[in-house]
Amino acid sequence: MIVLLGVVVVILGFVTRRNPVLVVGVAGIVTGLLGKMNPLEVLAAFGRSFADSRSVTVYAIVLPVIGLLERYGLREQARRLIGRLGKLSAGRFLTVYLLVRQVTAAFGLNSIGGPAQTVRPLVAPMAEAAAERSTGARLPDKLREKVRSYSASADTVGVFFGEDCFIAIGSILLITGFVNSTYHQDIEPTQLALWAIPLAVCAFLIHGARLLLMDKQLEREMAQAAAEHDLPLPEGADK
Repeated sequence: MIVLLGVVVVILGFVTRRNPVLVVGVAGIVTGLLGKMNPLEVLAAFGRSFADSRSVTVYAIVLPVIGLLERYGLREQARRLIGRLGKLSAGRFLTVYLLVRQVTAAFGLNSIGGPAQTVRPLVAPMAEAAAERSTGARLPDKLREKVRSYSASADTVGVFFGEDCFIAIGSILLITGFVNSTYHQDIEPTQLALWAIPLAVCAFLIHGARLLLMDKQLEREMAQAAAEHDLPLPEGADK
């Protein structure tokens, strides 16, 4: 049981807000040494884990592509496009994106979206533009970060609860394999996928409501910011 002290290192590292990569690395070293592995064996274990998880570093290829697209005006074009849709607020836009993300994930199309591929270069700028148009003023940095966080949450919630409706997703296969082999049950992936549909609907209704309420929150916080700095109220904020 002494090897579980590596978990304590992880907890202490996150509680003290240390660098996550450093915390996990130190926890791995501590666990290996307590498990009677010599330093070379620990290093070899790190190397094998890195080689087996090469897909984690795909972002190093994606980021330069996103950078080139942004340099040549992708964000500006996204903001200009959303500006033409007069009645589309930030909350409504993100609710539609949440629905699209859930439906595509339910068909196994997880990779067509994501924080790097779509949220940062497209979804977040479009949501910011919609929020600025609906409030009638430029968003302060605090509210801008809030809109960006809601944009990321729409993507994350959509794919997390939508992917379980697809029978060939890794989580479904892992659950059925573990339950069938450990508890000698006979559960089919289709059964779990069907039970995931009501959960996905509830997730959409709950988080969709939060996204729609964000519009009112932005208007209220914009009015408060204007009052604190003695600025003119955004158009419609006094209603």
